[in-house]
Amino acid sequence: MTERPATEFPDGFRWGAATASYQIEGGVSEGGRAPSVWDTFAHTEGKVANGETGDIACDHYHRVDEDVSMMADLGLQTYRFSVSWSRVVPDGRGTVNADGIAFYQRLVDRLLDHGITPCPTLFHWDLPQALEELGGFRSRDTVSWFGDYAALMARQLGDRVPMWSTFNEPWCYAYLGHASGRHAPGLTDQAAAVTVAHHELLAHGLAVSAMRAERDGLQLGIVINPSNVHTEGDPPAPADQLRLVDGIHNRWWFDALLRGAYPADVLTSYGDLAGAVQAGDLAIIASPIDWIGINYYFDILLRGLATDESTRGLPEYPTVVGVTQADRRAVHTDMGWPITPEGFTQLLRRLDRDYPNLPPMHITENGCAYDDPVLDGRCADARRIEYLDVHLRALRDAIDAGVDVRGYYQWSLMDNFEWALGYAKRFGLVHVDFASLRRTPRDSAHWYRDVIRRNGLAATPR
Repeated sequence: MTERPATEFPDGFRWGAATASYQIEGGVSEGGRAPSVWDTFAHTEGKVANGETGDIACDHYHRVDEDVSMMADLGLQTYRFSVSWSRVVPDGRGTVNADGIAFYQRLVDRLLDHGITPCPTLFHWDLPQALEELGGFRSRDTVSWFGDYAALMARQLGDRVPMWSTFNEPWCYAYLGHASGRHAPGLTDQAAAVTVAHHELLAHGLAVSAMRAERDGLQLGIVINPSNVHTEGDPPAPADQLRLVDGIHNRWWFDALLRGAYPADVLTSYGDLAGAVQAGDLAIIASPIDWIGINYYFDILLRGLATDESTRGLPEYPTVVGVTQADRRAVHTDMGWPITPEGFTQLLRRLDRDYPNLPPMHITENGCAYDDPVLDGRCADARRIEYLDVHLRALRDAIDAGVDVRGYYQWSLMDNFEWALGYAKRFGLVHVDFASLRRTPRDSAHWYRDVIRRNGLAATPR
């Protein structure tokens, strides 16, 4: 039997795990927190599997001390979490909720007490419902209110927290939330989706400027979820449509952020759908950033439509025609996602090649869903260990090729509310019994602790 060799990561490489506010916090009616669009969506019949909600989730709101101690036991060096906008500014604008600010101050203090570097995200999809009723990110007013919120957080936590991201996966919020309706706020309006995709980037740029005006020395970035786009199966997907999917999913974000322009082919395809773009917007969007987060799970695999599939397509990609998802591969995670570690290396090398001014990258999410039960106090999850091992080796290959990656955050620290799929899909290093809320670190958590200790991977059977 051959082995994958042991490998080390560069000195100073940072190891962490990630979560998001609505997925873990609970405490939705406590401490002055107001509803978000995900509260409304989850409480709407038929929107979330089994009618489940994030009302309690992992109850992190009441278990901060326990959870941070668990992070320390697992050896985490950094922790990426998101701030609930409606917890700190219940209406999204105006009055600040002191209890909400105190919650995040306490979290940050506990992290620092344990030597764990906080890395907050300002927006992980839970827009205050009060702002949604005023048009949400379809309205340019929300762009300004987001800037105010970003400045507030810089004032309140920036003395202890230097590293921030503005948005997490803006593609998802724009298109899953406004084109296909599979996520909150649940709209199926292509023009709205494109407008939100633009306004999120505009809000990012405004937030960067607002936060820099509040404090010097902040390390500011944004988190994108790019993927390679391939055709697989019969009939093959048309090349021009593959390129358009790539433009919407990848180039729209990176071109705007790093080139100050949207890709011409996407703008041509969108036409009047992109009417929200105004003169001067791209200069704001391209405000210099210090780092960029990359969330990677799998490559996008598409095929052409057969003659009897005229109603199928890709609702998350406006103006794309004639393609649909490729058939599921035999080997996949519980999400049905293909396992494509080679694509991880290819993607990072492509970004490094295509964008000479690409700032240092952090892998802000990477992980897999597998439902491995707790038996006799232990949760064995060999498939997750294998997934993480091959993806970390793929990441090391990209670094060896010269790509500047400074850190890695596993998704997720613990099982949580997996959006419209409820609690069935388990991504956690830590198993959560959602009846008792008992936390049980999986074998993968102990494996990851060893990875962090050695700053690399042990030799493993191939």
